[in-house]
Amino acid sequence: MNTLLGLFIIAIGSMGQSSSYVPIKKVKSWAWESFWLVQGIFAWLLFPYLGALLAVPEGHSLIEILSSGNGAAFHALFFGMLWGIGGLTFGLSMRYLGVALGQSIALGTCSAFGTIIPALMNGTDLLSGKGLLLLIGVSIAIAGIAVIGFAGSLRSKNMTDEQKKAAVKDFALGKGLLVALLAGVMSACFSLGLESAEPIKLAVIAMGTKSLFAGLPAILIITAGGFLTNAIYCIFQNIKNKTITDYFSVSGGVFVNNILFCALAGILWYSQFFGLAMGKSYFTEGSVMMAFSWSILMSLNITFSNVWGILLKEWKGVTNKTIAVLVLGMCILIISLVIPNLF
Repeated sequence: MNTLLGLFIIAIGSMGQSSSYVPIKKVKSWAWESFWLVQGIFAWLLFPYLGALLAVPEGHSLIEILSSGNGAAFHALFFGMLWGIGGLTFGLSMRYLGVALGQSIALGTCSAFGTIIPALMNGTDLLSGKGLLLLIGVSIAIAGIAVIGFAGSLRSKNMTDEQKKAAVKDFALGKGLLVALLAGVMSACFSLGLESAEPIKLAVIAMGTKSLFAGLPAILIITAGGFLTNAIYCIFQNIKNKTITDYFSVSGGVFVNNILFCALAGILWYSQFFGLAMGKSYFTEGSVMMAFSWSILMSLNITFSNVWGILLKEWKGVTNKTIAVLVLGMCILIISLVIPNLF
């Protein structure tokens, strides 16, 4: 029952993340780099900070918590900066491929690397016992992702250039695939950051914090590192493209509209890691489900993002065969979530 509750909490957060790119479509008169920076302030700084405060027990401070763990915060921050590159290119993959295909490729790559690498770092034998079960689960997830990717290629073949542009304004399959793969590899560094910040989580629990909230300070450190990377790039693009005036050149009504939708996008995006931290507290420490939790989150993100892709008509105009292949891939992903919990 605890495992199912943990999965449900992660699924709620995943649904939020997969919905986070919808509000951005409501942002007006701002260049990509402008709204990406503003939503990042909410997604990677403000809401993670508020979440981390939930883990501060009476008589302690957030600074004290982040300073614990013998320098673990610096390692987590470093991985966060690398993850920031993934987050940056992740946004570009949505731009070139759309919500459905872009998230599927990027998150699929992220799922595999973010699950297998930490297991290898912990000395897990992937050819026997728990390690083998973990490898099977990830392999099934990758198979599902490959099927969804195939559905994306069928969509590209079946749609005219006009239909592609109507569904995704800047659609570019080749460029989008390269960006999405890079995004997936670098985004996996978030999982490595969580692994590096484990001493902070243990220190927080020792201070008296409930395990339900103990993982939230680590998320703040990682997302802060990611924000630094993204902010540097976005400000550079603001200067290069002369869009630095975006924030002040719009009317008051448009400015308030953009801030509200960026804030909504930010809290929806953050909900995935808020849900992951809380959901994992219901898994048995050292279990396959705990090790597989990152892949679970990524697989759910892919599933929900494709649901949004259908709702946003990104698959409009494709054949029934393409939709059937897409649904098959989503079903395989769901199966990958169940397998580790059967043993």
